[in-house]
Amino acid sequence: MPRARGGQPMTPDHDQRLADIVEREESRLRGFIRRRVPDVRDAEDILQDVFYKLVEANRLLMPIDHLTGWLFTVARNRITDFFRARRPEFLEIEDLLPAPGGGPEAEYARAALIEALNDAIGELPPEQRVVFIAHELEGRSFKEIAAASGVGVNTLLSRKRYAVLRLRERLRLAYEEHEEAKRTRT
Repeated sequence: MPRARGGQPMTPDHDQRLADIVEREESRLRGFIRRRVPDVRDAEDILQDVFYKLVEANRLLMPIDHLTGWLFTVARNRITDFFRARRPEFLEIEDLLPAPGGGPEAEYARAALIEALNDAIGELPPEQRVVFIAHELEGRSFKEIAAASGVGVNTLLSRKRYAVLRLRERLRLAYEEHEEAKRTRT
């Protein structure tokens, strides 16, 4: 049986402790990140990364003496990494979708990209699709999803992270295809 810090056997309580930590710290961490990262989606991605790191640390049985301080340090590091890696060609969903009422070509492009998003969500593995829809579209918390599904919060966090990465790549490709088609028409 795997052992936790101090040589004690790991128990199902570990998942509950992670869920409690996420619930207790989520609001403070989100506020901390949002004050530094202007886009809500980017801030949410960073928050998910922080909790993903917590899950990884828990799985590796890493001792964390000052949990709150550790979480905020990870958040600061992820924010720094985010701004270092941010490229000028970074695309936001609003950048991908032409404004409604922008004429027939804009409406066509908007419909095509929304269709690509729907297709991309449909192509996610079922476990990732369910958690993505529940959290992002239905606005349910990870604790609520965990209670309803019986799946641990750490597993849900991982599934959501992988779903976001897949969707981001798929939409980037759809956007590039749309831009290439537009260039060839002109």
